[in-house]
Amino acid sequence: MDAQEPSPVFPEYEEVPPGHRSGFVAIIGKPNVGKSTLLNAYLGAKISIVSPKPQTTRHRILGVLTRPDAQVIFMDTPGIHQPFHKLGEYMVEVARRAIPDADVIVFLVDVSQWPDDEDRMIADLLKEKAADKPVILALNKIDLLRSDRESRLAAYRALAPTPPDAEPPFPWEEVQISAVRGDNLDLLLERIVAHLPEGPRYYDPETLTDQPLQMIVAELIREKALLLLREEVPHGIAVEITDWVDRNPNLTYIAATIYVEKETHKPIVIGENGQMLKRIGAAARQEIEALLGRSVYLELWVKVRKNWRRDPEQLRRLGYALPRERKGRR
Repeated sequence: MDAQEPSPVFPEYEEVPPGHRSGFVAIIGKPNVGKSTLLNAYLGAKISIVSPKPQTTRHRILGVLTRPDAQVIFMDTPGIHQPFHKLGEYMVEVARRAIPDADVIVFLVDVSQWPDDEDRMIADLLKEKAADKPVILALNKIDLLRSDRESRLAAYRALAPTPPDAEPPFPWEEVQISAVRGDNLDLLLERIVAHLPEGPRYYDPETLTDQPLQMIVAELIREKALLLLREEVPHGIAVEITDWVDRNPNLTYIAATIYVEKETHKPIVIGENGQMLKRIGAAARQEIEALLGRSVYLELWVKVRKNWRRDPEQLRRLGYALPRERKGRR
């Protein structure tokens, strides 16, 4: 899996067919609606971690889908929610900043539930910040919608702008999908590509993401902690890779520190006789080995950084720092 920064067209890939389209697609939605699942489904690889817990995605995750006629650069974003600490504010701002950078917006909603205040807040944000962009309302988890189907769908359709707010050439479109089952993902992709401008490839066709391997590995460890730990503990966890040594072509040594916010959380993460930490490590190591294609010796440590989610300096040290804001692409 290659990771590269966006750059001008690679000379060896300048030759693209007539009508080739390329551009950036922001996947926007509240927490836990399936944004990361959708990205992973399109790329056929686990680029963005997934868990049932809200606010799993903390960074903007870039995924590149290249096909002969188009290059689609997806931006998976943190769920937009009402933040309660500095980390939450960072996550919401990351998502907001993806909107002006995008050529197309996919507003992903979970139709297995009724729309709520967060859905309405995001819809209002898009009406304000993406009035000149194509927005596709992706009605996810359609396979779970059993009763009140028409009234539920109507409630989500009501989120879209109506005249005089909705003016051509960018009315909201609608696609009913299931990211888990793959239902209608081809249709959604065709709708996306149709709205992209004609242009070159921005990435080497072999590139899937701009994430460094160390970040992907740290996120895989955090994912396992999210899946195995309960209550409020996993929300206050951060993971930092502290050492990485390729000892030989078949073995990589990785050391990582799991940070928690409270002294009382440390023994929970470690578990009785270290059993919880071993479970997290074993589950993470299995996926890391599949990612790297070699054996991995994974060593985990647990340390306390009190209230790190509320401390701007600690957030910066752990990689939660906003880059300078750029002007939008349109």
